[in-house]
Amino acid sequence: MMSWLYLLGAGLMEIGWPIGLKIAQNPATRWQGIAMAVAFMAVSGFLLMLAQKSIPMGTAYAVWTGIGAVGAFVAGILLYGDPATFGRSIGVLMIVGGVIVLRLSS
Repeated sequence: MMSWLYLLGAGLMEIGWPIGLKIAQNPATRWQGIAMAVAFMAVSGFLLMLAQKSIPMGTAYAVWTGIGAVGAFVAGILLYGDPATFGRSIGVLMIVGGVIVLRLSS
């Protein structure tokens, strides 16, 4: 159970680095954004390493990237006005479905 909590934490941290890179696009906040992205990457990777002690690597990686992808999608809509089209939403729901199947199959 603890490994799945590590994996959830790793996935949530995975959302932070694309936000950091978005912040880095502004010259006034470039270095803060880069530092934020690197910090989130490091924590995310460390938690993923802990999760992989008892979760198969392929499952852990797919769930990790799925959480990050869905989270970045939602953050983009909420924070940056990214489009929330029907097709994009269906794609994200397919990612969520895949993550659920992987979790149930472990």
